[in-house]
Amino acid sequence: MELCPNLGDASYVKLREGGRIVSMAAIVAVAVNIDGRREILGITVMPSEAETFWADFPRSLTRRGLPGVQLVISDAHEGLRAAARKVPGAGWKRCRVHFQRNLLARLGKTHKPVVSAVVKTGFAEKDPDEGLARWREVADNLYERFRDVAEPVDESERDALAYMVLDTSLRSKLHGTNPLERVNK
Repeated sequence: MELCPNLGDASYVKLREGGRIVSMAAIVAVAVNIDGRREILGITVMPSEAETFWADFPRSLTRRGLPGVQLVISDAHEGLRAAARKVPGAGWKRCRVHFQRNLLARLGKTHKPVVSAVVKTGFAEKDPDEGLARWREVADNLYERFRDVAEPVDESERDALAYMVLDTSLRSKLHGTNPLERVNK
């Protein structure tokens, strides 16, 4: 059973530790199995979102028998990205929703709908080679009017399209971390 875990933002919770209240990062891993079903793999509480803590969580899932992780999906948190690189055989994909939010934050209100629509076309292709070609086209077209947005699009093609190597039937479940964020709520 090969899985694609979502390890996204931590939710901070107040806990009693040593007679005082402290803020701790609650982390949940949600996966999509080869049948396309989402499963909660594990939950942990950590002092922070530092790389050392993030790295321990995927390793603990592996020690408990998690097999065949192909892709880790998350926001661009550096600690989590570094931890994902340590998962043997797994790639990393940036959450599509977080990616687009970060891009659109660089624009004025009037340009957001147009740029959002253009960037979404970069995710629309089914074939990996066509997807990469379309992504290049999107980046190139954005350079003409929106350089501040074009550069991150240009630099992120590998991370944004990492899910395209997987079966097309699973891709709709692998766009981002929204299912995980719903669990966190």
